[in-house]
Amino acid sequence: MWNYEKRLQFPINIKKPDARAAQVIISQYGGPDGEMGASMRYLSQRFAMTNRIAMGTLTDIGTEELGHLEMVATIVHQLTRNLSMEEIEKSGFAPYYVDHTVGIWPQAAGGIPFNACEFQSKGDPITDLFEDIAAEQKARTTYDNILRLIDDPDVIAPIKFLRAREIVHFQRFGEVLRSVQEDLDSNNFYAFNPAFDMPCKASCKDNTCNCSK
Repeated sequence: MWNYEKRLQFPINIKKPDARAAQVIISQYGGPDGEMGASMRYLSQRFAMTNRIAMGTLTDIGTEELGHLEMVATIVHQLTRNLSMEEIEKSGFAPYYVDHTVGIWPQAAGGIPFNACEFQSKGDPITDLFEDIAAEQKARTTYDNILRLIDDPDVIAPIKFLRAREIVHFQRFGEVLRSVQEDLDSNNFYAFNPAFDMPCKASCKDNTCNCSK
C-alpha cells in the first residue's frame, strides 16, 4: 500500500531543451543500473528477507526508487519538450523520435530496451544483499559519468541529489547485511540459504544432519 504525494523528491525545473543530455540520462530510467531495475529488484527481494529490519529497508528503498524513476522521467521529459525537428536531427535523437516521438520509454543510453534480466531476485538474503550493495555503487558510478557529460545547473542539481541517495542506500544495505549475518552462525554465512534451508543443528558437529553446511 502506497500513499502518493503529487510532488517530486527534489524540484526539477529545466529551462533549456537538450536532447543529447536526455539520451544519456535516460539510461537511469531503463538502463542496466537504472531506477526501474532498482525498484523492481528491491520490492521483489524483500519477501525472502529473514528479519523485519531487512524486509522494511528493502520496502523503503524500493519505494524511494519509484520516486527516483519519476524524477529521471521528469528530467528526460523537460529536456526533450519543445524540441524543433532541426534540434532532433542534429542531436542524434532521430532514431528515438521515430519510435517514441518524445515520450518516455525505458532504455539504456545505447538504445537497448529495459529487460528484467538486468536484475536478480535469488531468494537468498545474503546473495541478494550483496547484489544490492553492488547495484547502488554501479548506479552511483553511472550518475558520476552523467555529471561529467552535462553542464546545465538545472540538470546537475537533481542528478547530484540522486547520486547522493545511491550512497545512502549503499550504506543502509551494508547495515542490513550485518543484521542478517548476526542471526546466523558466523562459521557458515555463505554455506546455505537462510531463507530456504533448515537451520543447522548441533548434529552438524558430527556430520549426522541433512542440512546444508
